[in-house]
Amino acid sequence: MNGLGYTVPALLSVAVVVALERWWLRTGLLRRPAYWLTMLIVFGFQVAVDGRLTRLPSPVVGYAPGGITGLRFPFDIPVEDFLFGFALVTATLLAWERQRPDGTAGR
Repeated sequence: MNGLGYTVPALLSVAVVVALERWWLRTGLLRRPAYWLTMLIVFGFQVAVDGRLTRLPSPVVGYAPGGITGLRFPFDIPVEDFLFGFALVTATLLAWERQRPDGTAGR
């Protein structure tokens, strides 16, 4: 691998989700303090779980050395995991907001 295996899709997933919100869905989710509080909670649990799964020198989950940037923080968590986590949770919340039957999406 040449560093593209996990890093580029992680970056693209964030770009796609943010672009969908900005230019198509327009729910206003990313401007809400409650969203960012939700993300802090999600990342808190992600650190606890992912930190155990990826902790070196004996990780439960391994990554091809050329497939990630090698940047790990905290507890040896590859930064790409946070990018994918952001994209996954945000996409789910955007879909939820978009389909709200009460017509309050984006408020």
